Amino acid sequence: MDTSHQEFDRLRAVTEFDESKAGVKGLVDSGVQKLPRIFLHAPQDLPRPADGRRSHLRVPIIDVGGIDDVGGRRREEVVAAVREAASSWGFFQLVNHGVPGDVLDGLVRGARLFHEQDGEAKAGLYSRDFAKKVRYECNFDLYKSRAANWRDTLNCIFDGSIDPREIPSVFEPEVIVDYHERILKVADLTHVLLSEALGLDPGYLKSIDCAATQHLVAHYYPPCPEPELTLGTTKHSDPSFLTLLVQDALGGLQVLHQDRWVDVSPVPGGIVVNIGDLLQVVSNDKFVSVQHRVVASREGPRISVAVFLNPCHGEERLYGPIEETLSEENPPKYQELRMMDYISYYLSKGLSENLLSNISGCDSLGWKKWSQNLLKISLYRGTYQLDDPTS
Repeated sequence: MDTSHQEFDRLRAVTEFDESKAGVKGLVDSGVQKLPRIFLHAPQDLPRPADGRRSHLRVPIIDVGGIDDVGGRRREEVVAAVREAASSWGFFQLVNHGVPGDVLDGLVRGARLFHEQDGEAKAGLYSRDFAKKVRYECNFDLYKSRAANWRDTLNCIFDGSIDPREIPSVFEPEVIVDYHERILKVADLTHVLLSEALGLDPGYLKSIDCAATQHLVAHYYPPCPEPELTLGTTKHSDPSFLTLLVQDALGGLQVLHQDRWVDVSPVPGGIVVNIGDLLQVVSNDKFVSVQHRVVASREGPRISVAVFLNPCHGEERLYGPIEETLSEENPPKYQELRMMDYISYYLSKGLSENLLSNISGCDSLGWKKWSQNLLKISLYRGTYQLDDPTS
């Protein structure tokens, strides 16, 4: 078998698709009935018919309304629920969080309007330049992944320097700006509850700048002609500290719990919270960052808007297990790392890699090789080329 020929064919197919700037939505609009080969996932990675159909398992739903009421044990109960969900599931849904339903609906509607524009209207924003604050893309790891995912994405990075005028007018920039301000309050509340759940001062997680950068992504999953052959998003964990997600009513998000895939069923007005890799690191495994995915469907489109909370990507600060959580019985399980190194590592590996397994333990060779060789990362047609003579 001519492996090099196969690889060349895949690169050509990926390049042609990428250069069309049409995304998955463009394929659907063209009337495609069979999936292009670049979207075909390996059989072992695809959902089984029974996945998600275990009615006795439910992602925790936590009502945070009235937690500051004087008297009673409301706050104590909420902190306990957050602790249990973050340590056993890595996922939970917040309700009564203070963001009005019409704001959430407007956010989802704006995402849909953007993605359902004429292809030419979106093409000007299509880019693989990760330095751009606002960009549209199909699969950030298109050239790295084994198989492409059936989704398109609009990215908006809030780090104090984004100009609202860069946000596409069809998305109504004021809607995103309003949601951004409101979701930061939800993030603050969540960090307070997580800090208390770790036995720390309520302001601890915020004090270490774990939400200095907010990366908003509006995903669009068109209806798929052969959903049994692909995924909306392959299984992965998030490299962030924390992710806050709004999803429409279609469903499709699944989380791996007790070796079973469990549906994260949409809850009206709910915001999905999932623990990211870096929060698992600083909590020294007290909280878990778990694998999750989105299944493809003949129905659609499915729309979700996630906000990834992180330190500034250029931050030199080292992040490792919080000293107050350590003891002789609970020694550090991770070495310290810089946010910019971890994000670069993530981008170089692709969405499906389980990166935490590469950095756990103080003698993790894969991470040491990366962080000590001062690798230079350059962008070339969406791929990160590693200028490392030892790789």
